[in-house]
Amino acid sequence: MTESGDKKQLLHLVFGGELESLDDVQFRDLQGLDIVGIFPDYATALTAWKAKAQQTVDNAHMRYFIVHMHRLLDPQEKARGN
Repeated sequence: MTESGDKKQLLHLVFGGELESLDDVQFRDLQGLDIVGIFPDYATALTAWKAKAQQTVDNAHMRYFIVHMHRLLDPQEKARGN
């Protein structure tokens, strides 16, 4: 899936899993991580994150995260003010 136009892709990864404890980010089972997907912008990633977080609200150890992949792919981006 590609997007057309001049809008810059700011890729975001949404993933989650069950934590060993509520005090740290250590997953119980790395093989069981739920990779929700990679999204073209923060707003889309946030929508996916909210949906997954809502589905697992009854499990206090289940957490979902948004990773700003565009910052990892272009570390100088923050320095340029983007």
